[in-house]
Amino acid sequence: MISFTQAQINEWLTAFIWPLVRILTLVATAPVLGNTIVPVRVKIGLAVGITLLVSPVLGPMPQIEPGSIPGLFIIAQQIAIGAAMGLAMQIVFVAVEMAGDITGLQMGLGFATFYDPNSGGSTAVIAQYMNLVATLVFLAVNGHLLMISTLVDSFSAFPIGGQPMHAAGWLTPVYWGERIFFAGLLLSLPMLGALLITNMALGILTRAAPQLNIFAVGFPITLTVGMGVLALSLPYFIPVLDHLMRDGFEIMLKIAKLLGNP
Repeated sequence: MISFTQAQINEWLTAFIWPLVRILTLVATAPVLGNTIVPVRVKIGLAVGITLLVSPVLGPMPQIEPGSIPGLFIIAQQIAIGAAMGLAMQIVFVAVEMAGDITGLQMGLGFATFYDPNSGGSTAVIAQYMNLVATLVFLAVNGHLLMISTLVDSFSAFPIGGQPMHAAGWLTPVYWGERIFFAGLLLSLPMLGALLITNMALGILTRAAPQLNIFAVGFPITLTVGMGVLALSLPYFIPVLDHLMRDGFEIMLKIAKLLGNP
């Protein structure tokens, strides 16, 4: 008859539960994997599968019961680490949506919106389109695999234990959030430049021919120019987005390193 001791059961639980908490939090908050379209069962199954593959190589865990006060502290710690790393990648997609919002507003499509279940509000059509492009690029460069690989590396940068987290790690996602405005403006700059020239030309045309109904003519022109420039700029948009995503992976690992050892 096979029997197990309480110590063995606690050891198996700690070797599985604590890594699972960090992995599950990242899966729930990361882009693409954490999308509301993905069923909850799929997210849990993916997190459990990754944990089963990763936990044997993580080394010995601290001998602390998961239900104790120190154990609950470690669980809260893993939730915070996973959420911070997931936020780092979400910032990349927020920057892309910001570029779409700016472009759609300049094109005259600011009123054309869709309900976005992720944000719980309305999102411009152009922002949704650019978000879909970003998702395809993310999957094309194996971003989901790189994100999981970075997550596994974070267990070496910040091992599971009772050590306190340092404030320097929390400042990293704050500074990384500044890239939302920089990257959003950078991605929308070709469309903004073309639409600025178009609006200046329409303004000159209005002064030259006051009888021209600029509201009837201007909207189709700006819409056509915006769509054309957006289509032409996509080949240049993808490398910039790829570089931004790789910076996001570096920030994810940097957060874990600075939380453990600033």
